[in-house]
Amino acid sequence: MVQIQGSSVLVTGGNRGIGRALVEEALRRGAGRVYVGTRVDWTHPDSRVTPLPLDITALDQIHRAVERVESLDLLVNNAGVAARDDLEDRATIENQLAVNLFGPYEMIRAFLPRLALSRGAIVNNLSLSSLAPVPVTPAYSISKAAALSMTQSMRLRAAEQGVTVHAVLTGPTDTEMNRGFEIPKAAPESVARGIFDGVERGEEEIFPDPVSAAVADGWRNGVMKALERDFAQFAETPVSR
Repeated sequence: MVQIQGSSVLVTGGNRGIGRALVEEALRRGAGRVYVGTRVDWTHPDSRVTPLPLDITALDQIHRAVERVESLDLLVNNAGVAARDDLEDRATIENQLAVNLFGPYEMIRAFLPRLALSRGAIVNNLSLSSLAPVPVTPAYSISKAAALSMTQSMRLRAAEQGVTVHAVLTGPTDTEMNRGFEIPKAAPESVARGIFDGVERGEEEIFPDPVSAAVADGWRNGVMKALERDFAQFAETPVSR
């Protein structure tokens, strides 16, 4: 299990919302170095913070980020986009998939060798909409459901290199992304604490806020998680030729 104190952490989308709260929480817990991936010019007063120009849909920027990160214990794929839609525009779905699915996928592929050296961890910040679609953001829900499946699949591959992979099933949070939704929302700071608590406890799925915590036991003891464990046994079965 990765401990934040003394570790090297990379947070994508770390200049605002949950990402910014994760940066501050990592610093509060004594992280030795915090790399912050952001698409805008951004600075931080703490000398432990290193901003990285990073659009997770641009492979060249990902590769340059790898060159700047000397060592890494924890990769937090937090960057994401959401938009209201009605599934009538394929381009909207493709954009959500590009950022919310393929962005984390490429980040994991690029940084896995660094994480294998430290026997570190990957955290993918997903959403409860990974489990059930939100009617007003169906394209977002599709992308997050796909990202959950990718996370579960990557978990098996990364384990071969000593790297753990965690899925964060975040509920409604008081960020710019959720502006306009008149529903109870958790503070980003409390969500960040819940995420790192879950990482340090070694939880495969992390439910970091009151709304998501209400479904945690149902997921962990439910048929879907049991099926994931059953299917994982195929990874240990030689393929017949």
